[in-house]
Amino acid sequence: MILSRDAILGQADRAIELVEVPEWGGAVYVRSLSGAERDQFEASIVQRNGKDTRTNLRNLRARLVVLAACDEDGAALFRAEDVQALGAKNAAPLDRLFSVAQRLSGLRDNDVQEMAENFEAIPGDA
Repeated sequence: MILSRDAILGQADRAIELVEVPEWGGAVYVRSLSGAERDQFEASIVQRNGKDTRTNLRNLRARLVVLAACDEDGAALFRAEDVQALGAKNAAPLDRLFSVAQRLSGLRDNDVQEMAENFEAIPGDA
């Protein structure tokens, strides 16, 4: 079947998955990123200042989880200003949520790794 514009734009195509987070005493819904959210996440990894380009890995997991964590209806759970506070939480559940967000959004480990390898790390980043 050949899809029309309306058929494509009318599709509810974002996946949502419930992820157990025993460290936090419950579970969190994680959704796939939209194209715009994925672009936003990828752009946040690369910082440009004139000709100087650097990789920003600071709070990488928290930045993706902020974009992907949602309620049961798919509405965002966090706001951009929550990145620092979320980044201060236990790394194990953050990594679990990050991995699910990656998988649901088609972000492979290689995608982030390739971006990091193509640019020089920001001093002080792990």
